[in-house]
Amino acid sequence: MMAHDIILFDLDGTLSDPLEGIGKSINFALSHFGFPLLGFDEVRKYVGPQIDQTFRQITGQTSPPLLAALVERYREGYADVGYSENLLYPGVRDALARLRGLGVVMAVCTSKRRDFAERILEMFSLRDHFQFVDGGDIDVEKSQQIESLRSRRHVSAASLMVGDRAVDLIAARHAGLWAGAVLWGYGSEAELLPESPAYVFRSPEEWVRIVG
Repeated sequence: MMAHDIILFDLDGTLSDPLEGIGKSINFALSHFGFPLLGFDEVRKYVGPQIDQTFRQITGQTSPPLLAALVERYREGYADVGYSENLLYPGVRDALARLRGLGVVMAVCTSKRRDFAERILEMFSLRDHFQFVDGGDIDVEKSQQIESLRSRRHVSAASLMVGDRAVDLIAARHAGLWAGAVLWGYGSEAELLPESPAYVFRSPEEWVRIVG
């Protein structure tokens, strides 16, 4: 039916908008350790990469114990309520349903911890659309996640990774996958287009156009 055996979707900034929950949870951790709080406009640039890298950039700290403690505190807030402060982007639900109806195999590959990703997908009643959910952790790069999926033959050179940040496209390319960029998330055209994605999507409905 299509050139790709599976479509891997990023979660944050691609399927749903997590800004409120991530912003509040980051500030919950920063406040606990006496760091200045961030406005949501500032939080936007930190949506996507793994959370330990985010705290390293925000605080300028490199101490592994401190970064681990910040991440732990962040996850306390996120597990309590932050994961639910999340909005599905318009058109995503319908596009995923149409792809599934066409027999397209789909999965999620996110830097977010897997249990959080599963809870979000269940909250939106989307989990059944995906063959698997691959989540990240501290000190795990997105490229390592996709390379691991490839080594376990969950994806192949025919697979497509769809995301909203350059890290998604770079990771896909390094693992030998196709890459597709979405323009409604947290990566700008200036960030995404230089990575030469095979597809540039301006709405979720355009995902369906690659089938056929």
